[in-house]
Formats: sequence, structure tokens, C-alpha cells
Amino acid sequence: MTAPTRFERVLIAHHSVFEPDAFAPMNTRRQFIAAIAASAAASSPKVVFAADAKNVPKNSVSLSGRNGPEFGSVDAVIQKLKGGPDLPLSYLHGDYQDPEAYKAKGRAKVQELLQYAPAKCDPNAEIVSRKDCGDYIREEVRFNTTPVFRVPATVLIPKKAKLPAPAVIALHSHGGQYLWGREREVETSDALHSTLKEMRDRGYSGNAYGIELVRRGYVVISIDMFYWGERRVVLDEDPPELRERLMTLTYEEVKAYNNRCNRDEEFMAKTLFCAGVTWAGIMVWDDIRTVDYLLTRSDVDPNRIACVGQSVGGIRSAYLAALDDRIKAAVVSSWMCSFPNQLAAHIRGIGFTKIIPGIYHHMDYPDIASLAMPKPLMIINGSQDRLFEPAGVHAAHEKIARCYAKAGAPERFKSIIEDAPHEFNAARQADAWAWFDRWL
Repeated sequence: MTAPTRFERVLIAHHSVFEPDAFAPMNTRRQFIAAIAASAAASSPKVVFAADAKNVPKNSVSLSGRNGPEFGSVDAVIQKLKGGPDLPLSYLHGDYQDPEAYKAKGRAKVQELLQYAPAKCDPNAEIVSRKDCGDYIREEVRFNTTPVFRVPATVLIPKKAKLPAPAVIALHSHGGQYLWGREREVETSDALHSTLKEMRDRGYSGNAYGIELVRRGYVVISIDMFYWGERRVVLDEDPPELRERLMTLTYEEVKAYNNRCNRDEEFMAKTLFCAGVTWAGIMVWDDIRTVDYLLTRSDVDPNRIACVGQSVGGIRSAYLAALDDRIKAAVVSSWMCSFPNQLAAHIRGIGFTKIIPGIYHHMDYPDIASLAMPKPLMIINGSQDRLFEPAGVHAAHEKIARCYAKAGAPERFKSIIEDAPHEFNAARQADAWAWFDRWL
């Protein structure tokens, strides 16, 4: 019997993007047809949880086990379309000497290409609940970031700190876990679902790190990003357990929901693009409006606001620090790489939430981050992180360091590239809090 063609094998690889071992080696087309039928019967690709990690090849170069799609002869054309090494809006370009003039020009270009600039509106904040948690107070808050979006947030207020206190915006990650958003950074209730605990164990050394920050004297706020947590997609046919995120949800039910959301990210991105906006734009402006809300609070020192995030939370932290001077210090964990390197070898590390169409003919990721200068900026990457191309990580850190040096503030940029995977572990958290203590 005839063996599968190369095209069929590429199709198989495409179907198994989140499950590298989904298909055993196939020698016949009968086996190929059976494999594709099995894939179609599944509701969506499988998201790998910690419990399944033993099934992932240890030498995988990306979460999918592959660097990216195979475009064959077309790939050479695509590589010619990307921006060149001498990007016109890099601060290292010879034309730029005044950092403030450069930042104004760079920010204007980023904001233009985000294709999303909602008019300012009153946050119209409401405290939904307030709980005494011993050494801090926990508030559940709702406020408007635009007339369209009313955002759920958790605010932690230290009891022993002198108010107004410095504040930290804790920006949650992607993690392939859509049921929970800000809950991985802060506690929002006394109950903890097993899948949320697993995520914290896997990516955060078991910590809801906002608790450590509030105990160090910081006011902490974390919001749900669009498509996550309370802002997730809920369908009419979804059962009450899913709608209410009840503790009775099983591991398999949570996994099935996350699979569905992962599969539908592509369609959500297409929908937003067709609506004339970008996902990155919504993400960035919600975070900027969170600063607006903090400034309405009497317990927050407006001159001491910082931000921190892991993974997509890391790029959120980089964007927020780059675009908003009210942010005085920032930590970016597990998100920094030169985009041309990603395009060439690790495109699966670039999700729809990170795409700013057209920006990469003007600026690279490290150029955008350099818009934060001279404010203190710490960036942490791991050499075992399979989402990023290693040479691109080093190139990005080196470029930001050169930008800060050119701006006369080399000591305000801290680069950490450690032998660790894609996580915001306890050691990284300790480095981050020491950074905030130093500068705030």
C-alpha cells in the first residue's frame, strides 16, 4: 500500500501542533486516513498540562515540537519581506540623539499601528466586595477602560504600609489556560481549583505573587485581559459549571474548554482585524487605562507605579512601560526576542495577541522596549525557554543595553538570561521585588 506523501505528512504535523506525539509513524495511506479521522473527531488540539509533560520530547525546540510551518520555496520570499537589520525607528539609528524626541516619534508609530485609540472615559469604578485577609485588604473592583469594556480587577491594599503607597500592576500570562486570568497573580477567593494550582506550580513556583508584593508594602492591582478569566468566551450552550467556574469542574472539562479557546484564538483575531482593531491594541489600552484608574485611588502614590508580567504579561509590561511615563519601573519575564529571529525560526512563539501589523518595518521588539528609557527596566529570559530563538534573545537584550547606554542610563537596564524554562519562578520573583525596592 502507498505511503503518505510529503504533503500529507505536513498536514499531519499541522493537525498535531499542540500534541507532538499525536500520530505514530505511518507507513501506509490507510494509517494516514485513520490518523486524520481521529484528529477531526477531537474537539480541538490538546494543550499540554503539567501532568502530561512526560509525553513532550525533552529536546523539542518549541512547544509544538517544531520551529514553524514548512513553506518550502515560499519561505525564501517571506524572509525577504521582513524588515532589515537597520530599522529606521531604532534609537541606535544615527539620526537619533535626543531620547525624548526619539520616544515621541517611536510611541506615535506604535500607537498608530495598534489601530486602536479609544476615547478616554470616566472609570466609573465600583467596589463589588471588600475582604479583610489579615495583613492586607482584598477588593474586587469593576471599572471602565472604554465605553465598551468594563473590566474586572482585584486590588490588594497593605495594612501596615504608610499610605499612599507605591503600586504594582500585575499582568497575567497566557499559559494556554483561559478559564483563569488574574487569579494566577492574586487570590480572588478562598477557593482554588486544581487546574489553577497546577498552573501556579508549573509557572510561578506555586505562588500567587501579588500576595508577596502586598506584604512588602505595595498596593497591587491585576485585571483580566480580554478573552481570559471573567472576560472569556462563554457560549449559550455552556453548562452552569463552566459559566460560573465552579470547583466541581473536572480536569478534563477544564482542558476541553482551554482547547476550544486555543483553537478559536485564530478566529477571534480575524474577527478583531475585520472590525478594524488589533488584539494588541485592546490589550495595551486596557493596561494604560488601569493606570488611569490607579490615579483615582487615594491609597496609591501616583509617582511610584510599576508593572510586572510573565509571558504575554511580560510583553504587556514592556508595552506599558514603553508607552506610559506614569510607569516608573518595570519587570519583563519570559518575553523578549528579536522579531526577525522569531520569523525565521520560531514563529509559533508569536501569538495573535502580540501582532502589531507593519511595526516590524520600523521597530523590533527591543526597540519598542527601549521607549521605556531611562526608567528602570529588568528583562529576564531563560535559555531553556522553547518559545524563543536563543540568538534572538541575546541580540534583543544587547540592543536594549546599547539603547540605555546611548541614553546615558546604563545602570537602569538589568538583563538576566538564566538557565531556566518559560516560568516566573521564585528566584525571578525575588530579583523583581529587589528591583522594585531599589527604584520605588
